[in-house]
Amino acid sequence: MTQEKPLDVYALGNALVDILAFVEDDFVAKLGFAKGSMNLIDTAMRTNILDGLANSTLKMASGGSAANSMVAIAQSGGNGIFAGKVASDEKGDFYIQDMKNAGIDYDIPSGDPSIDPTGTSIILTTPDAERTMCTHLGISIQLAPSDVIEEQIAQCKFSYIEGYLWTGPETKAAALKTMELSRKVGTKVSFTFSDAFLVNAFASEFKEQVLPLCDIVFCNGDEAMSFTGEETLPSAAAAIGKMVPTAFITDGKNGAIVVNNGSIKEVPGYQAEAVDTVGAGDSFAGGVLYALAHGYDHAQAARWGNRLASKVVEVQGPRLNGIPPELKASALS
Repeated sequence: MTQEKPLDVYALGNALVDILAFVEDDFVAKLGFAKGSMNLIDTAMRTNILDGLANSTLKMASGGSAANSMVAIAQSGGNGIFAGKVASDEKGDFYIQDMKNAGIDYDIPSGDPSIDPTGTSIILTTPDAERTMCTHLGISIQLAPSDVIEEQIAQCKFSYIEGYLWTGPETKAAALKTMELSRKVGTKVSFTFSDAFLVNAFASEFKEQVLPLCDIVFCNGDEAMSFTGEETLPSAAAAIGKMVPTAFITDGKNGAIVVNNGSIKEVPGYQAEAVDTVGAGDSFAGGVLYALAHGYDHAQAARWGNRLASKVVEVQGPRLNGIPPELKASALS
């Protein structure tokens, strides 16, 4: 790793304002969505869902998978740059200020809201702490290769790209450009599958285009098995280990599996009283990248990622309000 690089992570992702609500199971069922799924919705469906939540208490936060990971990095004591696209509207202004308040650099020009508004993700959490995501991408799909700045990537030890970008041609091109520039300037490339539906839709592209450019891959157990076609998590981990130098595979309350140069290690998780699982994988990835950028080994990095994930599931929303110093000290000792 190039120690001269002053920043930890350059992240690229869909910039979405999260709208968070607790609902009963039948609310999700009436929408026709599978509980726990991620669904791309149009403007009419977004209006329909929000109308149904008119009497609910809603919470709003800047979000998107990679953005959540960047906040976890900043809260851990790290730094970096987030590249995503919002509109110059009320939600877009909120998003930029919220990211800056979290300690993340964000300077991509906002787009025209008359063409597309800032993207949103309505996150419905049921009593079992499962989250169902209803995402209206809005202007986030206009994130383009021209928004990716080589000089910014060169300042960072790692780049981090979310799989959700594969749902749009411009965002996909921006993701591949980020990976290629990272290789050029000596910045390590990390990538997250993001969701099982993306693995099902883009597995061949991930294998052929993405993994050859990656140093690190993040995924969960279900995604790993779907991606590899293996029926057990250990065999899936071994298969991914043949495709990429390092992989971090989350396994819920069991913790995570670290695959590094063919060696497989299980890192136990932490007990948690889960109320909302949204953001757990994002926080895990952020914790791992922070630890690796600051010289910790892979097992220590997974332990810190597990710790953050165990804490974020105990609150509503994809991020913590802050991290007590003693929490990090105990996990990274």
